[in-house]
Amino acid sequence: MCGRYSLTTDIQSLQERFSFDWKQTEYRPRFNIAPDQQVVTIRNDGLENRAQLMQWGLIPSWAKDLKSSARIINARSETLAQKPTFSKLLRSQRCLVIADRFFEWVKSGHKKVPMCIMLKSGKPFGFAGLWDTWSSPDNKIVNSCTIITTNPNELIAPIHGRMPVIIPDHAESNWLDPVENNTDYLKKLLIPYESYCMEAYQISTYVNAPSNDTQDILDRVV
Repeated sequence: MCGRYSLTTDIQSLQERFSFDWKQTEYRPRFNIAPDQQVVTIRNDGLENRAQLMQWGLIPSWAKDLKSSARIINARSETLAQKPTFSKLLRSQRCLVIADRFFEWVKSGHKKVPMCIMLKSGKPFGFAGLWDTWSSPDNKIVNSCTIITTNPNELIAPIHGRMPVIIPDHAESNWLDPVENNTDYLKKLLIPYESYCMEAYQISTYVNAPSNDTQDILDRVV
């Protein structure tokens, strides 16, 4: 699964990297993003890429209310097309969830050691995501998203049994294309990212608490 990540890249660099127009009211670097928080996503409206803040933890449009609806933070790539909650979204409501690192915990004896995982280039990337819009009878609207996971690559396998799908640069436009609805093709994009392009290092257990959101979370433990 993917349950925590960071996005520390400045907004100008993100706009250049993903070619979007930022119209949200604010942006700040985040070092310890957790479920139920607002996260930066990108989707294409048929004309251009648009960045939007969404709640991390998918609330299906058909949910009766917010209290009883389980927030779905991850969706397994292998079963997306078979599950009613995700099949329609896979065809028409895809997004990128923007990050520059993510965190997983590896078992070491009786402890769990946090690891920071990133691209060797240090550049930001897009998790494959699905989004939906929920509205209440009194017109309260919540846009939310989930991150798709797949089997781990060679780097991640010793750390965790799943990893988030990172869409390669060259396939991002295809993933976001609202006209593309061939699920067989889309599922081919949901594969482990190349391990030789990634690195992982140990960080402090300070990351364990979502309330800790400072730069020293990313420091290497020597």
